[in-house]
Amino acid sequence: MKKKGNYFADCLIWCKFALIMGILYIVPTPVGNLEDITLRALRVLREADLILAEDTRTTRILLRHYDIHNQLLSHHKYNEHGTSANVVERLRGGQNVALVSDAGTPGISDPGFFLVREAVAAGIEVQCLPGATAFVPALVASGLPDDRFCFEGFLPQKKGRQTRLAALSNETRTMVMYESPHRLVKTLQQLGEVLGGDRRACVAREISKVHEECVRGSLSDLIVHFTETPPRGEIVVVVAGSSDKVSHDTKE
Repeated sequence: MKKKGNYFADCLIWCKFALIMGILYIVPTPVGNLEDITLRALRVLREADLILAEDTRTTRILLRHYDIHNQLLSHHKYNEHGTSANVVERLRGGQNVALVSDAGTPGISDPGFFLVREAVAAGIEVQCLPGATAFVPALVASGLPDDRFCFEGFLPQKKGRQTRLAALSNETRTMVMYESPHRLVKTLQQLGEVLGGDRRACVAREISKVHEECVRGSLSDLIVHFTETPPRGEIVVVVAGSSDKVSHDTKE
């Protein structure tokens, strides 16, 4: 006859095991100005047993600025499937790990989702700190409705791009997306073809940096502007939803 285990003893063992497990911290870092980081984020980075960085060279600049010298390990989209298992084991062993990307919040168009999913599956506590991300300042400063919006990240470069653009033609919420400087004009042109050149939009560039700017107008206006003045830096495109023109005209 199989001997029954002691329920309370098993629970005690499980609780002790759970207590020694570490925490995975998702830590937003500045998208521009190095002062755009919270006191809590700095404390977590100082106390972490390990910091995972998308690019260690970029992260070292931030860490040196705040005199933080913790262990740093490369963790990016090209190696995350290979390194995540080891990170999870370190967390299970009681180490606290902080994940950062080059700028902004990990997981938002940056590596992070895969590790978070693996940590959650392993029963590890995950804490995401509030903090910097590029699309929120761009959305709020655009002057377009921000009570309801959809975040598209980077549009597909090739396969699925036209399908995604066609789907956006019926989107009633304000749309927010990231784009690279050399693809911006092409993207604005494609949006104009699908949504109409008179659709209101805003291109926010270099958020929280020295040359930060927001250029507002119709898609047609923005196409002309950035054709004549080639853009540089990190870019967020904010486009009014299909219902905004009606509500805007009604208010007038």
